[in-house]
Amino acid sequence: MTPCNASVIINLMKNVAISDIHDMLPKLPVRRIREVRDYISFLVEKEKKHRTFVKRVLEAEKEPTMVFETVNEAMQAILNAPED
Repeated sequence: MTPCNASVIINLMKNVAISDIHDMLPKLPVRRIREVRDYISFLVEKEKKHRTFVKRVLEAEKEPTMVFETVNEAMQAILNAPED
């Protein structure tokens, strides 16, 4: 399976799931719909934070590795680092 085909299948699965959820929502009371909305908002925010974290880790991995002999040496490097 090519990456393009996998992407199409994943998007199709997402669309089917979204459609199923859309069909179920009218069967819920208003209170539960609010809970679903709040939970989805929570998941979206969590995913946003996760993507930001992954991006920062990948960027940090590109930086050269620093090895220190002592904790004091590491602390001095931190304290002497240029401001961003």
